[in-house]
Amino acid sequence: MIETQISIPTLTTARLILRAPRYEDYPAFEAFLASDRARFVGGPGLDAKASWRAFTHVAGLWVLRPPSSFIITLKGSDTPLGLAGPWFPHNWPEPELGWSLWTDTHVGTGIAFEAATAARDYAFSGAGWTTAVSYIDPANKRSIALAERLGATLDAGAPSPDGTDLVYRHPAPGTLQ
Repeated sequence: MIETQISIPTLTTARLILRAPRYEDYPAFEAFLASDRARFVGGPGLDAKASWRAFTHVAGLWVLRPPSSFIITLKGSDTPLGLAGPWFPHNWPEPELGWSLWTDTHVGTGIAFEAATAARDYAFSGAGWTTAVSYIDPANKRSIALAERLGATLDAGAPSPDGTDLVYRHPAPGTLQ
């Protein structure tokens, strides 16, 4: 028998805990994918099989090609608010920094920025990444604004996984402001 042991860090910010995905997070993720909030990530309306596959894809990358995304929670609460983190799926041209908030409750509060900043810092310093991009649907104005707030710039010459997303390149380590 082959045993695989992994260590998934927990990141802490002023207001947040970013932690490993858990089975108990799936209902909130499934509800997100069924909602209009998921329109830029394959939803809404994914069936249960596709939703589960998407969730296990995020969790499984921690084993097969770490790092992967963290679940975002507020300090003092274990309620999952969304995902943020570095991940590098098999068919992606480059490592990506992604984020999503699963409900409207915390939109505009800086939670996504705080989580994405912590995840980016982990990718560069904790995981040893030297580059990161964010693949963003051109109609996703909120994510474009967040990428720019994070210091990322449009890289029009970079390929995206589906050929239609914009590619925002994050500043290299040592150049983050």
